[in-house]
Amino acid sequence: MKNTKYVFVTGGVTSSLGKGIIAASLAKLLQERGYSVTIQKLDPYINIDPGTLNPYEHGECYVTEDGAETDLDLGHYERFLNIPTSQANNVTTGRIYQSVIDKERKGEFLGKTVQVIPHITDEIKHRIQLLGNTGDFDIVITEIGGTVGDIESLPYVESVRQLLWELGHENAIVIHLTLVPYLAAAGELKTKPTQHSVKMLMQSGVSPDILVCRTEHEISEAIKNKLALFCNVKKEDVIQSIDAETIYDVPNLMLEEGLDTVVLKKLQLPGDKQPTLTEWNNFLKGFKNPKSTIEIGLIGKYVELHDAYKSITEAFIHAGAINEVDVHINWIHSGELTVKNVPKILKNLNGILVAPGFGERGIEGKIEAIKYARENNIPFLGICLGMQMAVIEFSRNVLGIQDASSSEMDKETIHPVIDLMEEQKNITNYGGTMRLGAWDCSLKEGSKIRHIYNKELISERHRHRYEFNNDYLGQIEKAGMIATGKNAKTNLVEVIEIPSHPWFIGVQYHPEYKSTVLNPHPLFVNFVKASLEHSLT
Repeated sequence: MKNTKYVFVTGGVTSSLGKGIIAASLAKLLQERGYSVTIQKLDPYINIDPGTLNPYEHGECYVTEDGAETDLDLGHYERFLNIPTSQANNVTTGRIYQSVIDKERKGEFLGKTVQVIPHITDEIKHRIQLLGNTGDFDIVITEIGGTVGDIESLPYVESVRQLLWELGHENAIVIHLTLVPYLAAAGELKTKPTQHSVKMLMQSGVSPDILVCRTEHEISEAIKNKLALFCNVKKEDVIQSIDAETIYDVPNLMLEEGLDTVVLKKLQLPGDKQPTLTEWNNFLKGFKNPKSTIEIGLIGKYVELHDAYKSITEAFIHAGAINEVDVHINWIHSGELTVKNVPKILKNLNGILVAPGFGERGIEGKIEAIKYARENNIPFLGICLGMQMAVIEFSRNVLGIQDASSSEMDKETIHPVIDLMEEQKNITNYGGTMRLGAWDCSLKEGSKIRHIYNKELISERHRHRYEFNNDYLGQIEKAGMIATGKNAKTNLVEVIEIPSHPWFIGVQYHPEYKSTVLNPHPLFVNFVKASLEHSLT
């Protein structure tokens, strides 16, 4: 079995410094050097997972192949590394406490008093080492959510302290991401916030091995010397992370700074193979040198917080780069769309995407947007709820079923073209009715979706509760909307398209979850291509 090494990434001074991007960038460089790497996220909140959190609270809920509802940082991990994550890659305080309490109820602690130390910390350490113990990875990078000093993070920091002692310093190190702010009035960068952050971390018994300093301005040699002196690290262990034009620049910036070299040295691993980032930089070249621009309307109800649709926006970046197109997203709140203003708001768009979501708010605006796309031959992609709204719009305006609806929004509807499956109807627990994770889908021969994927059987990730109601399938297909993708085992509809339309596809699954830098999702690539062609007509 491999002697797995561990890298812990903590954050100081303030949140939103980009621990996930630094972790993913380091992992990418180590992967380029020939090491097998994975990343996990420890989230301090007491929710079991972000599945029931409002997107305004936590951004997008990212879904893994095995059906785990996780933090959006796992999306970054997959997009950078091009390998899937799993339930083991995201741990929450809620899950930790639930597991410990379940063990206590079963009598596994033999009547002892259950405490944060050792019981909670033991559970955290167990979860941290789960991935390492598989023997699949040379290095496990663990990002600890929150900011050093938060009460919620203390058990995690304590667990790291114990692991550093148990594993030995050649097998586990700590990277502390911190902020070196620029004070315009003084005209200089200030190191004091970093000093205080490191001091707080050291008070918990953890001394950082490497400092990664977020900054808006170049950090001078003098400042690096000062940080090294006051933070008890070597000068070469002070790494600058200057603000980048795009997150995809960060691996190159970290390569220039030698972050991977320092990490390998501290973990006593050979660093003979140098990272080239050839494919990565080919992607960046396409992304930064577009030959055309297209306007895509993203219709959703959480558009004020762009992170609510993070995987979709990143999938557009990947698809845009390969098409050498700058995809400009117009963020359109579905609640503000009406019959009267839709033509004015949507008239200059080259493509329309109706985004996923839950609940009744804003659905009539989505339906109006879909009607406009269908009637005006604008390329349309509906994802999850977006696909369901396309079915409702078609049923109302083409079939003439005026009160067609989803039983999610209207429990009394007499025409639930979107409905719960029969076996789900008596389940009251929200999570219990969800179809989550990877499900197979067979694509119909001769269909546009089959041409896009260029294969008959695909596997895509799901996160939804309601389904296309097969009772209406016959009359919907007769009117011109065809089910071109189905799950063979359940016969549930996964894909709909309108063959008479230049490009009109709705998918029940979430293709955005599987788009990566090195493997842009074919559905997004083709949608961007169709939107580009529309812009030229």
